[in-house]
Amino acid sequence: MIELEYKSIPAVLKANAERFKNRTAISYKKRNTYLSLTYGEFYERVLMLARGLRKAGVMPGDRVAIFSENRLGWAISDFGIQAAQAITVPIYATNTGEQAAYVINHSAAKIVFVSTKGQYEKLLAIRDQIPDVEMIVSYERFLGDRTFPVFTQYQLSEISHPLSQEEIQTIEAQIDALTPNDLITIIYTSGTTGVPKGVMLSQKSVLFDTVYGLKQLGGMTSQETFLSFLPLSHVLERTGGYYAAIYSGSHIAFAENVQKVMENVIEIKPTAMVSVPRLFEKIHSRVFENVRQMSKMQQRLFHYALDIGRTYIQKKYIDKKVPSGLAIKYRFFDKLVFKKLRDRFGGRLRFFICGGAPLDKTINEFMWAIGIPVFTGYGLTETSPAVTLTTIDEVRFDAVGKPLAHTEVKVASDGELLIKGPQVMEGYYRNKKATEETFVDGWLLTGDIARIDEDGFVYIVDRKKEIIVTAGGKNIAPQPLENELKLDKYISQVFVIGDGKPYLVALLTPNIERIIDYARDEKIDYIDIEELVTNSQIVELYEKRIADFNEALPSYETIKKFVVLPREFSIENGELTPTLKLKRKEIYKIYRDKIEGMYGSNGNGANVKPKVLTTSENV
Repeated sequence: MIELEYKSIPAVLKANAERFKNRTAISYKKRNTYLSLTYGEFYERVLMLARGLRKAGVMPGDRVAIFSENRLGWAISDFGIQAAQAITVPIYATNTGEQAAYVINHSAAKIVFVSTKGQYEKLLAIRDQIPDVEMIVSYERFLGDRTFPVFTQYQLSEISHPLSQEEIQTIEAQIDALTPNDLITIIYTSGTTGVPKGVMLSQKSVLFDTVYGLKQLGGMTSQETFLSFLPLSHVLERTGGYYAAIYSGSHIAFAENVQKVMENVIEIKPTAMVSVPRLFEKIHSRVFENVRQMSKMQQRLFHYALDIGRTYIQKKYIDKKVPSGLAIKYRFFDKLVFKKLRDRFGGRLRFFICGGAPLDKTINEFMWAIGIPVFTGYGLTETSPAVTLTTIDEVRFDAVGKPLAHTEVKVASDGELLIKGPQVMEGYYRNKKATEETFVDGWLLTGDIARIDEDGFVYIVDRKKEIIVTAGGKNIAPQPLENELKLDKYISQVFVIGDGKPYLVALLTPNIERIIDYARDEKIDYIDIEELVTNSQIVELYEKRIADFNEALPSYETIKKFVVLPREFSIENGELTPTLKLKRKEIYKIYRDKIEGMYGSNGNGANVKPKVLTTSENV
């Protein structure tokens, strides 16, 4: 039986505002200083905004958009919109004005919250495309265009006018009137393929995912401190971090931006974080880069400690039996080595939750070995998002866990994962055809190829649409190949191509710091990175790395040619989604000439020699 104590997410905040009135709810950095609001103060700001929205004519069921990066204003807006019985429509802060216009028009949002003048100017530039927008509400003060009125969130909330008891009662009655079946949000998919679709999530589905996700983890105390850096526009951070923190009465702090996450980690000293695999890949790479700078003896000590750590976690969490001698060794190296690594995360971090894409087993084992468990999970925007989640008691380091309670999963005959459960969406907004195509006999089609082992653990192989079928008829999942290649110390990102082609090729982005170090050691002259990555010695270096990688693979899975790009894929250049997944179609369009060149008779990609005898320097 599904047990939900509350009918809605705003009802959770209402209860906790009374229960934890003086406890810190949200922190944010302003002018190099962290400021905070208690649960009581945050709730009051939410009620004030709900008052302002109703005065502005917002009615139950209206859609209100938020075009902003993570910050206090986003959190107040989201809860204020819901308290006014309206529906939050998030827009990724990295979207262009044209992309935002599609979401605004399709959802029929008449009010849009923006964070800065920069976001406002994106909308101003396409003013004629969003004729039905009546009001822009900004988190910062600036002058707007006369044809596009701008109010600050303070003005709309009438901060200088305290809430009367009657107003409080009216707004709380609105909160109490929310039902589990009311929509909490419409989230437009990030558009890696085709036109974005508006995923309709109900209060029930999001609340279920929040509650049962926490239950799967064994519950959470109200003493947690979450550091939030993934976009709240995405359901992973919103449910897994933001709502989970509010539900448990914990403290949530907003990072300044993605680039300053590790700096903010030291400042905030979080106990929990939600992330995607890219962060762990960077952590793993940075740690091993630092190890490479150590003396030979220190390097040997570190690698021995890590070997002990990997053996220990296998015995403790998989075999459930740790030999006493191994436990003693692990405790010794934990104090000598691993604690120093944990201190770089503020010294209090108890765990990460990881979603968005499968995390490489080697990197996951590394995180568990140093004493920071990463609870990997699987989900979609369409599932609020969590479907599966690993726990401290049930983990496989290459799996995405077991299903949440009341959730059914199965694998179709073609390998596609199918889902039923309370967290599944209501459908796509104003898109009946797409909704019908996504469900078969009540099962949600995920579009992911998966397998389920005899113990019930789910393993994600790859996206169904991204499975490569070569000209020779071989089916190849690119993600495992890409994840393995990213472990190489000279490689940052990988895009493997080969659908309908005679062989696989790849675009590689370099680990810039290591390539520069290599060039210095080898006394390679170059003007800039573009020249460096085409240098014959650098190309030869990558040929050796790829040849080593190919050695353990069947011929049809080997990388035959590659091109090293001078920069990483990025959100700004349209190559990554806001959660840092490859936008494969866009990357192909951008680098089409280079990719097709690798299949021509005079292709410009480096050919990988059959096997170059070299000791692998992967770490």
